[in-house]
Amino acid sequence: MIRQRRLTFYILLMIALSACGESEPTEAETGEAPVAAAAVSQAAPAPGAVADQTEQVAAKANEAERALIPEQIAKFDTRTGDLDVMIEDRVIRILTVYSPGHYYIHEGQEKGIVAEMADHFEDAINKKLDRGHLRVHVVVIPMARDQLLPSLLAGKGDIISANLSITPERQEVIDFSIPSSKPLSEIMVTGPSAPAIKSLEDLSGQTVYVRQSSSYRESVEILNEKLVSQGKAPVEIELLSELLEDDDLIEMVDGGLLPWAIVDDYKVQFWDGVFTKLNVREDLVFREGGRIAWAFRKDSPQLAEAVNAFLKKNREGTLLGNVLRNRYVRDFDWAANALDKEDYERLEALVDIFKKYGEQYEIEYLMAAAQGYQESRLDQNVRSHAGAIGVMQLLPSTASDPKVGIPNIHEVDANIEAGMKYLQYLRSRYFDDPAIDNRNQLLLALAAYNAGPARMINLRRMAQEQGYNPNAWFDNVEIIAAQEIGRETVQYVANIYKYYLAYSLSFKTQAERNAARSKAGIE
Repeated sequence: MIRQRRLTFYILLMIALSACGESEPTEAETGEAPVAAAAVSQAAPAPGAVADQTEQVAAKANEAERALIPEQIAKFDTRTGDLDVMIEDRVIRILTVYSPGHYYIHEGQEKGIVAEMADHFEDAINKKLDRGHLRVHVVVIPMARDQLLPSLLAGKGDIISANLSITPERQEVIDFSIPSSKPLSEIMVTGPSAPAIKSLEDLSGQTVYVRQSSSYRESVEILNEKLVSQGKAPVEIELLSELLEDDDLIEMVDGGLLPWAIVDDYKVQFWDGVFTKLNVREDLVFREGGRIAWAFRKDSPQLAEAVNAFLKKNREGTLLGNVLRNRYVRDFDWAANALDKEDYERLEALVDIFKKYGEQYEIEYLMAAAQGYQESRLDQNVRSHAGAIGVMQLLPSTASDPKVGIPNIHEVDANIEAGMKYLQYLRSRYFDDPAIDNRNQLLLALAAYNAGPARMINLRRMAQEQGYNPNAWFDNVEIIAAQEIGRETVQYVANIYKYYLAYSLSFKTQAERNAARSKAGIE
């Protein structure tokens, strides 16, 4: 069991830096109507006033933890320096990505490989220091992957632990620890929708989907240099969201959402027997002998020594490393194939309706379609045990409420309009703020659609109290939602985003194909 003390203490200190929170709005105050077919369980109580948490601190934090004063935490936003500075401040910050299996919060507890390694690293540091109650605390700070290096260099963290590959490009700006993994290869995995390829050269003129910040992008660029030198067309690079992890890409390939992806070979091994449609192409190797490592700022010899000593005893191949590696396998029971032939035909049949109301209510129609898929797989015949109806899974009481006023939701056109109108109501009523960009207004509204606006107001307040951006869903309010109400809403929004991406890529490809056919005189 992962200990809660570090997370609990850190959160309580961050709360102490903020004003006392307001009570959660009532239904009358928010105008909230029930929309979800099933209620979201409250996994952990929302923090109240600071005075009410004194007893919690005493119960959950030891004397050393209580000795770390809020003023110390407050100055860490842009702190640099070597291990001696961290020891003096008594806080070491590990930057990572928020990803189930890697680092996530479940029922108020930090979980994942990074969370457990941080816990053991904290114990190792303090055992060596042997300073009794004057402990050094290791805290984990999740963020988007493309923000890891900039945040480290800016002094917003001290270590990166995020399955970061050692590459020459990265070594120019940061230092790496000894490898934390066995030698790995970057290989291609293909799915049921992938064209047949025999070698990497067959990717000439094809499109490969990668994150800008990934080592895979560097590998494709190296391949392109080779292809161009041979007089062949380079591989087209389509950049994916930095919010998608390799595990997401593997799932999307298996489900036919992407034709292929480049991943580290060991990551595929995690999912042996889980993803049955995945074709692991160990013969298509982009990079061999790669290594994963922790990273830190240059000119940090003390920190390097401490990290290397720890990893030597606890990395992959050691008892602890192997235990942690084998412990965290995601439950993919929720996974679905949004581009399954039958499901995609339903999308094509309904897309004009989503477009029509997307224009009327100023909502990205493919995002609304992705929400409909998450709710019902775009099936108007679906009924929930709570009485939610059809594609957008609205309750009749919500549809007939004056703020929606579209009662005939047994008809698919009215059902979709009611769902999109309610989504627009949530966005305009609770998230119409210039400080929130358009995409996050919609993501927060989607979360409110699932969890209720009153709960979202409270979660945003808590996010601000705990040092997160209340105006951003991913890696911010999302983390608080996972901590306070569990995975349902977090997974709900994440699924919609992945389906939206799949639909967007599919429609773009289809449009390009239609344009090419038209240019060639093919009807």
